[in-house]
Amino acid sequence: MKLQDKTILLTGASGGIGQALASTLASRGARLILTGRNYPALDALRQQLPGQHDCVSADLCQASDRQRLLAHCRQSGGIDMLINNAGCSHFSLFTQQSDADIEAQLATNLLAPMQLSRLLLPLLAERPEAMIVNIGSTFGSIGHTGFAGYCAGKFGLRGFSEALRRELADSTIRVLYAAPRATDTAINSQQLVALNRRLGNRMDSPSVVAAAVCRAIEKERRQLFIGWPEKVFVRLNAIWPTLVDAALRKKLALIKRYA
Repeated sequence: MKLQDKTILLTGASGGIGQALASTLASRGARLILTGRNYPALDALRQQLPGQHDCVSADLCQASDRQRLLAHCRQSGGIDMLINNAGCSHFSLFTQQSDADIEAQLATNLLAPMQLSRLLLPLLAERPEAMIVNIGSTFGSIGHTGFAGYCAGKFGLRGFSEALRRELADSTIRVLYAAPRATDTAINSQQLVALNRRLGNRMDSPSVVAAAVCRAIEKERRQLFIGWPEKVFVRLNAIWPTLVDAALRKKLALIKRYA
C-alpha cells in the first residue's frame, strides 16, 4: 500500500514509537489523525510534521471517546488506515500486580484496539484499499517473567490480528501485526532498563521500529517481527518451548531481583 495521500488514524501518537511513526508516515505523504490522552503533546507533534494533520485527545478505554474519534474520522472524509499503537506495560512479578495494573494492561493493549477496530471497520470498508495495523510485541509470542499481564494482552492482540485477517480475507481491508522487540521509550521502567543492560538485551530506537513498520505496510505484509535473535526465539518458542523454558530458568533469579 502506498502511503502518499492516505488518511491514517494513529493511536498513542505522543509516545516514543508513536512520534516516530508519525514522523515517518508524514514524511511519506500521509495525512494523520493523531490521538492520545495528552493534547499539548499531540499538538506540539502536529506542528513539527510536514503537511496538514489533526489531533484529537481521547482515552481509548472510554466508549464515549472512541465514539468521538469515529465522528471525527467521518467528518474528515473517512480513513484508509488505523494503527493501534497505544500501549502500556507494568514490569513486576505477577503477585505484586494489583487488579488495576492488570485491568489497565488488558484494556489498553487488547480491548481498546479490538473495540476501536470494530467501530471503524465500516469506514475502512468504504475505501478501495485499507489496513489495520496492530503494534504488538515479541512478548506477544514469548511469555516472560515479570510480564504476565503485558504478555496476556499482547498474546491476545496477536490472536485477534490473525483471526481478523482471516475474517476479512474476502474484503479490501488488510491486517498487519507488527511485533517490535525491546524499544528505547519511556514505557520502560528504570528497573527494566537496568535488567536489559545486565542481560545484554538490545533495544531498538523508535525510528528503527517506525521504518520497519512502514516498509511492512508498503509491502502489505501480514506479520512483522523486529530484531535478531528475538525473531528466532519466537519461532523456537512455537516449535520447542521447553528450550526457552530452560534458557529463561537460568536467568530467573536475576530477573526476579529487578522485578
